[in-house]
Amino acid sequence: MANSTTFEPFSQSFTLLLRDGTPFNVTIPQLDEFILYNVQISINYAAQLGASLLFLVVLLLLTKPDKRKTPIFAINCIALTLNVLRTLLQCLYYTGPFSEIYAYFSLDYSKVSSSDYANQIAITVLTWLLLVCIEISLLLQARVVCVTLRRSYQHIILVLSILVATMAISFRLAFCIENSRYILSLLPLSPLEWLASATNITTSVSICWFCAVFVIKLGFALDQRRKLGVAGFGPMQVIFIMGCQTLFIPAIFSVIEYFVPLPSMDANVVSLVTIFLPLSSLWASASVDNRRKERSEARSHGKLLGSHGSAFTGPLIGEKFLVGAPSPSDTTTSTSNSSNPASPTKTGNTTNYLDLEAQKIAELDNMRHGDHTE
Repeated sequence: MANSTTFEPFSQSFTLLLRDGTPFNVTIPQLDEFILYNVQISINYAAQLGASLLFLVVLLLLTKPDKRKTPIFAINCIALTLNVLRTLLQCLYYTGPFSEIYAYFSLDYSKVSSSDYANQIAITVLTWLLLVCIEISLLLQARVVCVTLRRSYQHIILVLSILVATMAISFRLAFCIENSRYILSLLPLSPLEWLASATNITTSVSICWFCAVFVIKLGFALDQRRKLGVAGFGPMQVIFIMGCQTLFIPAIFSVIEYFVPLPSMDANVVSLVTIFLPLSSLWASASVDNRRKERSEARSHGKLLGSHGSAFTGPLIGEKFLVGAPSPSDTTTSTSNSSNPASPTKTGNTTNYLDLEAQKIAELDNMRHGDHTE
């Protein structure tokens, strides 16, 4: 009975033999840790695989034909395709001969085929190519965002962006080469921990740099639009939101890697950026289409009311009502308000607008109506 009280069944060990007959012990906690690690990291890469594949299909189906000829669309599609292949090969690794229990604990990889080694090296190469596509896409979009700045500012931002992108790509290339060499030599990867950490840091710094450029530039632009009275939710707000999202979420995953004991959290960084970049363009494009539809409906509504001689000129435009609609008694007089340039003048009506874009639409309608009456 005394032996049974001190016996810990969950800490048992069992003996395995090497090829030469030498015994070695493996404990149940070690086996549990190995299995749990493989399950967790397989779920991680499988989720990235599913998200990338799904969004690649969405991008191909929802992108308009005229947008498919742009370089950014091509780079985003290539990046998603590379990420699908990368995560697929990672899933194959953790379900292949490299992850067998005996091979792992005995370090006997004699049954690993040359194609399995090729898959491992392909993963490192695909990760580097994926980062190259991401940096090129970020460079192109940063150049577009900063096109309204002074030329000297454009050159400074462009030079700094190229330096940051080159630094991240260089560290990833160095890690790709060293990692491939260690894979072929079956050496432990512990000496490469510093290089892997430096690669993760430079990648996160480059992503944060570009997203900071987007957020700051678009933030100033949105502030100027607000001061001019241009309200509403449009493509600039969409890109601003996605820029903040692409800035903070990958940065969070980069930091979590050093504090939370979860496997390969840093691998989510490039996958998130690969998905977020085309998502922002799709959302912004949909926002532009909605605004055009609202303006078209507003023009049609204004023409319809004008043709029936209605005194009410306050249609719903972009979920904003035109306030100050005249009463029936005001329709017989002509009022002009020259002290408020934001209030357009129309015979028989005095209308105050909440949105400058709605004002422009109404002014175009007034011009058209005036042409018809004359």
